[in-house]
Amino acid sequence: MACLAAYNNGCLHGRWIDATTPDEIMGQVRAMLAASPLPGAEEWAIHDYEGFEGASLSEYASFETVCALADFISEHGRLGAKVHRHYDDDLEQARAAFDDYAGEYRSIAEFAEELTRECGTEIPASLQYYIDWDAMGRDMALNGDIFTVETGFDQVHIFWSR
Repeated sequence: MACLAAYNNGCLHGRWIDATTPDEIMGQVRAMLAASPLPGAEEWAIHDYEGFEGASLSEYASFETVCALADFISEHGRLGAKVHRHYDDDLEQARAAFDDYAGEYRSIAEFAEELTRECGTEIPASLQYYIDWDAMGRDMALNGDIFTVETGFDQVHIFWSR
């Protein structure tokens, strides 16, 4: 958190604050403002943050928003941050997406093949090498049936788009 009075007067004054609870954050912000080199400082902003795995916060995000996002990232890690970004930083939609999480796969083709086989579709051995699983997976994504989030090499997370 940064003191805006100091910042606007060419002085950097702030403090790293853990995203614990809104009340605890407010207490630490008040203490930071009280220690400002400019008397009577009362405005603050989020000028930097870390540990949110790439999820973004506005400089005037509410402490409730900061804590809720911190809890979400704590629970889902980098994948949660990427899903949050996929939904244009809408935390409620990102949370709801995990209700339709299909799992982690090496590729979208692996998902398409597993889904087809789990549905009980019998594929004759003579035809197995003619099936384009990549195309099937790509079609599911293009049709809006699923969306994917990649978190690394051979780490494709599949979500149903219901």
